Amino acid sequence: MAKKLTAFSKLLIVLLILGGILFGLNQAGILDQIIKNEDSDTNTNIDSNRDNANSNNDRDRNTGGSGDVINVGVVTWGGYAGGQYFNEGFNANTKSRYYKDYGFKVNFKVLDDFLGSRKAFENNEVDLLWCTIDAFPTEAGNLKGDPQIAFQADWSRGGDAIVVERGIRSVADLKGKTVAVAQMTPSHSFLIWLLEAGGLSIKDITPKYVDNAIDAATMFKNREAQAAVVWSPDDELSLRAVPGSKILQNTRTASHIIADGFMAKKSFIDNNRERLQQLYEGWMKGAAEINSSEGNKRKAGKILADGLNLSEADAVGMIDNVRLATHGDNLDFFGLNPQYKNVTAEDLYNKMKQKYVSLGGIFSDAAKGSPSWRLVSNPTAVRATRNLTGKQHASESIKFAPATKDKAEAPAIATKEVSISFRTGESILDENAKRIIDLEFADIARTFSNSRIRIEGNTDKTGSRATNIALSKKRAQSVASYLRSTYNMDMNRFIIVGNGPDNPVCNQDTDACYSKNRRTDFELVAN
Repeated sequence: MAKKLTAFSKLLIVLLILGGILFGLNQAGILDQIIKNEDSDTNTNIDSNRDNANSNNDRDRNTGGSGDVINVGVVTWGGYAGGQYFNEGFNANTKSRYYKDYGFKVNFKVLDDFLGSRKAFENNEVDLLWCTIDAFPTEAGNLKGDPQIAFQADWSRGGDAIVVERGIRSVADLKGKTVAVAQMTPSHSFLIWLLEAGGLSIKDITPKYVDNAIDAATMFKNREAQAAVVWSPDDELSLRAVPGSKILQNTRTASHIIADGFMAKKSFIDNNRERLQQLYEGWMKGAAEINSSEGNKRKAGKILADGLNLSEADAVGMIDNVRLATHGDNLDFFGLNPQYKNVTAEDLYNKMKQKYVSLGGIFSDAAKGSPSWRLVSNPTAVRATRNLTGKQHASESIKFAPATKDKAEAPAIATKEVSISFRTGESILDENAKRIIDLEFADIARTFSNSRIRIEGNTDKTGSRATNIALSKKRAQSVASYLRSTYNMDMNRFIIVGNGPDNPVCNQDTDACYSKNRRTDFELVAN
């Protein structure tokens, strides 16, 4: 008759069986995997709990409801490299310095379709969206959500260009020509400024308005237009397609026209002040690092290449076609540096609003209802950032070497005649002359900050030729000195010419004709 097992015997048998099972699992390598999975699940739960906590906290602040991710809408452009570089890529990820330094993630969405990007903004699919300050007056009053400019990302420096057929050598040669341009875009702004610098307006050309710069390039390549305003890389592609064509001008010299920035809804800015300041701060750190190191630029180029499906060489070339804005540049741009005398965001916004309204039709309708700059500007993140100091965060300083003989005699890109009156035999500017310079030329000189300015003084034929040549040169020098003292322009930028009576625009012996000949011509010359 079998004996009943005691409780201790039963426990001993169970332990022996379990030990055997564990030994078998260990020999098969399964036990280690189970332990790893256990650890992984624990860590995942911890990360998940942290992310959920961040998400819940952020939803209280983020009107877009995007949790711990800030969504930024961009286009295929090199000017946003600072943020993408700091983010270690386009997608939200834990390697991002935003995540490591500030505890949130950033996701860049490429929205090359203009109307689609605006719909995404209105529908809260992105929290910040690219824009350009020059074209912003045409949309600021039409977008839902009270859009406001939060910070500047870059200045275009070669990324926008006007390509022309053979025989067009200056802006004056565009008169009567057909020019393809994307309406109410940075291309349109560039064309308006360039024509004004040459003493022309849109009325002096035949504009062919298209939806985007790609279509403008296509028209030029198909020989449907004699000129077109295009974006890189379509400038080079256009030159290859049209024999004898060339780039008449680009934003490398027209340096303060197209300013890329980011807008956000007023409610988003109000509810995310700390996080927006951190986004801006990291972005500016990234921009400064790229600006100061070729190695960092190459790294940024690789990130752009991966995110935009480009070659690394093309991506680096895109970065080279912009000035990545630093914190110092933003302080200047938003008028927070009283020493800054060049183009501010308010200057650009207000000037372009006036220019679009003056065009009439749909352009006027789009711009005349735009709010005042104070209502669409919200640089709270810029103001709140106080720890970005030192040379790499400083604003841009444009300096010129003295002009060589070749530079001094180079053909003008654009010429604008401005009538400045002097008292007989004098070269001192009176208050009226200063006002004329302020109204008719100063903005052009500041906008084309990377170009040289040739100032040509002219006189009537009263008196000796030698005396008039010396006098006309003094008058031109007087204008340059005024621009230097009032707008802080580098004196090496100016090329001073005294024509005396040798370059008249009128040959009649009348007071009216003499008055026309006593003029000052301003010419933009490539640096």
